[in-house]
Amino acid sequence: MSRIRTLDQIIDDEHIVVCTGAGGVGKTTTSAAIALRAAERGRRVAVCTIDPAKRLAQAMGLEQLDNAPRLVTQTAAGGELHALMLDMKRTFDDMILEITTPERAQRIFRNPFYEQISGTFAGTQEYMAMEKLFELHDSGRFELIVVDTPPTRSALDFLDGPKRLGDFLEGRLLRMLLLPAMRAGRRGLSVVNFGTRIALKAMTKITGATLLGDVADFLSEFDGMFDEFRQRAQRVRGLLESRHTRFVVVTAPTTSSLREARFFIDRLAADKMPLGGIVLNRAHPVPALDVPSTASDPIAREALRRFAELRDLSDREEALVARMLTDRAGAPMWRVPDLNEAVTDLDGLRRIADLIATSA
Repeated sequence: MSRIRTLDQIIDDEHIVVCTGAGGVGKTTTSAAIALRAAERGRRVAVCTIDPAKRLAQAMGLEQLDNAPRLVTQTAAGGELHALMLDMKRTFDDMILEITTPERAQRIFRNPFYEQISGTFAGTQEYMAMEKLFELHDSGRFELIVVDTPPTRSALDFLDGPKRLGDFLEGRLLRMLLLPAMRAGRRGLSVVNFGTRIALKAMTKITGATLLGDVADFLSEFDGMFDEFRQRAQRVRGLLESRHTRFVVVTAPTTSSLREARFFIDRLAADKMPLGGIVLNRAHPVPALDVPSTASDPIAREALRRFAELRDLSDREEALVARMLTDRAGAPMWRVPDLNEAVTDLDGLRRIADLIATSA
């Protein structure tokens, strides 16, 4: 069991922080708040969102972000906060340009099947997220990288997606089905046997590719690049497992959100991924105070009634958390009260960060 550390100790010491959680629990805001606090403690920070929604830009008071790090603010402590939003097709294009010749890259870019897998195919977004993470790490520009993932089950794809995409592209069945077309080129499709053509048509419906020959041409062009794909994914996997990486699970005191949090915490433990902490967002922490049960003044009675309601809500939330997150692998839980307002600027992010950092 790892020793419990504060948020400030984590952002001062680590190189990568991955924030994950169910949808609608404030994960993106938490990611931005953590990144801002690190910058205000003097670190050069990049916060990257994988989620295609524009919440990260909105939380920082910006209209939009793109695939390249954008300087958001420089701090009095000498830190810098940069932000970006993953563009998976641009990231895929950049990777192709890096690992092959410009002429071959252009042939791949023009292939309709590449258009499909680089924009919509299952596993591509997660692979490109890992590629972008490695790119940010490899640049040496940033001391801390904060990653804002999509909702939890997609965040699991963040770990599994690269393998799934690689398995598909390298799959023996796919290559066996396409071998006649790969050998003969586009014209060879006319002599593919009936059973193979049926299988290819079924695969075409799944992938959305308009021509079977596009798939064969793509695999022919991509041949020899699969090892590089696999090696890059393994390098990022190593980053995620390193002692300078921490995962932060963001949740809320509801059954569905805590169930997702439990699922991901268990998965991290199974994969030996380092859990840094849990942010319990939109909580209602109310201290147990010795207050009178009745009062003669109407205003005082109403205040006591309201306090009793909030105290009851707080007790129910804590009981739910205790039941569903009993084993947290020694990770701290940071409680952020329900502020009942959207965060749309750096001041709001700073407030969130302060609440996390000072939470017991």
